[in-house]
Amino acid sequence: MVELTLRSTVNEVLQRHPEAVKLLNEMGIDTCCGGADSLEEAARQAGKKPEEVLKALLAFLGGQE
Repeated sequence: MVELTLRSTVNEVLQRHPEAVKLLNEMGIDTCCGGADSLEEAARQAGKKPEEVLKALLAFLGGQE
């Protein structure tokens, strides 16, 4: 599995893990027009702490495998 980081784009996350779309949407992350943004930038735009978004995403994906 390729490691996800704050530099990964939203599109990269969704290409590798399409099931993450629900979580990202619930967190207010733009998964459509903001898909080219890094997780860090998308989190900031949603008013979230980037590290918390990444942590939640990794926890969600870890529970999927």
